[in-house]
Amino acid sequence: MPEEFQVGRHVLVPKHEILPKDKVEELLDRYKITLHQLPLIKSSDPAVREIGGKPGDVIKIIRNSPTAGKAVAYRYVVEG
Repeated sequence: MPEEFQVGRHVLVPKHEILPKDKVEELLDRYKITLHQLPLIKSSDPAVREIGGKPGDVIKIIRNSPTAGKAVAYRYVVEG
């Protein structure tokens, strides 16, 4: 029986993690924004499902960047 594919282990998929609630507040205060001003990501996204993301969570995405070293993006999880 072949092993189940884990999307988070693929070399082209950046690291996804659920941001703790206290860090979400810091993020929103830092940028003076609301949750609904963050870019959206669906709860059906394979990377979000793999880490257990639910609607209402904020996902931190860490990509390798040739110019910046690491590039961080945040997404608000919505139903979908």
